[in-house]
Amino acid sequence: MKTACVYGLAVGLMISIGLAVEGAVGLERFGQWRGEGGQGHSTAKNLPAKFSETEGVTWKRTIPGKGWSSPVVEGNEIWMTTAFDVPAKAGDKKERLKENTGSQPLVVSEKVIFHAVCVDRRSGKLLHNVKLFEKKSPQWVHELNSYASPSPVLRNGKLYCHFGSYGTACLDTKTRKVMWVNQEIRVMHENGPGSTPVLVDGRLIFHCDGSDKQFVAALDAKTGKRLWKTKRSGKMNANPQLKKAYGTPIVLEVDGKKQIISTGANWLYSYDAKTGEELWKVEYGGLGFSNVPRPVAGHEMIYISTSFMRAQMLAVKYKGLNGKKPHIVWRYKKQVPRMSSPLLVGDELYFVADSGGRVTCLDAHTGKVHYVERIGGNFSSSPMYADGKIFFSSREGVVTVLKPGKKFKVIAKNELDGSLMASPAALGDALFLRTDKALYRIEK
Repeated sequence: MKTACVYGLAVGLMISIGLAVEGAVGLERFGQWRGEGGQGHSTAKNLPAKFSETEGVTWKRTIPGKGWSSPVVEGNEIWMTTAFDVPAKAGDKKERLKENTGSQPLVVSEKVIFHAVCVDRRSGKLLHNVKLFEKKSPQWVHELNSYASPSPVLRNGKLYCHFGSYGTACLDTKTRKVMWVNQEIRVMHENGPGSTPVLVDGRLIFHCDGSDKQFVAALDAKTGKRLWKTKRSGKMNANPQLKKAYGTPIVLEVDGKKQIISTGANWLYSYDAKTGEELWKVEYGGLGFSNVPRPVAGHEMIYISTSFMRAQMLAVKYKGLNGKKPHIVWRYKKQVPRMSSPLLVGDELYFVADSGGRVTCLDAHTGKVHYVERIGGNFSSSPMYADGKIFFSSREGVVTVLKPGKKFKVIAKNELDGSLMASPAALGDALFLRTDKALYRIEK
């Protein structure tokens, strides 16, 4: 399949599934994690396939603090969240960890200060470093996580920053004034926050799947006040550790109604974006929890990873049902990621295993395997499709560029100085990559 044909199919696919995007038409933007539709697609053109620390880097900017949130772009501004923490003393750390029901390697802090950081898109200059709020004696985070892992949402000069149980804030990017902060919604994450919010018709919606409570909530985007809260209704394992999840929803429009497609422990749910009413749910048919990968949708199906334990890739039919309920059409069980999200391009579904770097390409309609090939590395970042190329970014700082299609073809492998935990963004003719050390603008 030719590149131009693949690109056309991908853009058409994004339009046809009715992805709900809120904001002014015509404003140049990559305003949320995985792009405007949340599917890992960008309309950027003329992107480089080959680059390194000494080739193709227009600028490189060190980002203060620590955070794995992915960059979002609107106009000439690139925004990210970050956190500054004061480590807890040994005695306090030991005492507080008595509450933990798991056995993961954890970071415990005395205090965390949450910031939003802005970089000039043209020059790479650090424009703003704005304090949002702080949290004393915060919940701990996993060593692979950060206090600022959920990505912000940027729409029409408003930056919505969510940090799980630590709090949520709205920043006016023009005045740099914090418009509101909400720290009322809490769950026990166990390993720190991971869920990124979505913005739908003035509602900021996010998952709250802790070991203690599991629900989905919506805040008023103007005031930060809670509009609705819907408890998860599906049966879960009795073990609290197997009830938690870190998923991010996508928004689909079905029969004129915007639905929140939401992965929780053991179940895929759909909610009415306006009211929070549960519309339907589908059981995975096996244990699945600590969900991180974001779903993708197309061909009247939703594609999800069941995440931890024995991860499976499921294709769930949600449209064209002729009176039937949403149901699983096919499932695939090998080398399925527990952290990195899948990517749908045309008729092919791509994903990469967390460890070992095996890339799988399936027929999106049937689940048939086109190929399974190793690119190496370990992955938390989700892949992106742009300019006829697929970009996979590893924790070792290697960006592998593949050609879409049924046959495996590596276009280039590129190495940067640092670990790539955040997912890429692309706008215009430039690629933006955030490592644990810096933000890069890369272009021809």
